[in-house]
Amino acid sequence: MYEFVPLPLVDDFLLDYHVGHAVLLLFVLSILGAIPLGSRKVLSLNAIVFGVLFLLVVSMGAPPQYAYLGVALLVVAPLLFTTARK
Repeated sequence: MYEFVPLPLVDDFLLDYHVGHAVLLLFVLSILGAIPLGSRKVLSLNAIVFGVLFLLVVSMGAPPQYAYLGVALLVVAPLLFTTARK
């Protein structure tokens, strides 16, 4: 009755990735989307939010490297926010 079900193909592809990879991809896409705005405050607020997300992702089973990235973002992003002009 069902001729072609692509779910096993998608499942086999996604088995190699976890939530940390998805959040990292969203972070890169959001940075690329915020660059044309030209506002360092928007970039820094984006980095602060993703810094917290990276810290939370580690509690969901992602490797600890994402926690290091989250801490680095939470240190650098407020500095970027305070030095922004507008």
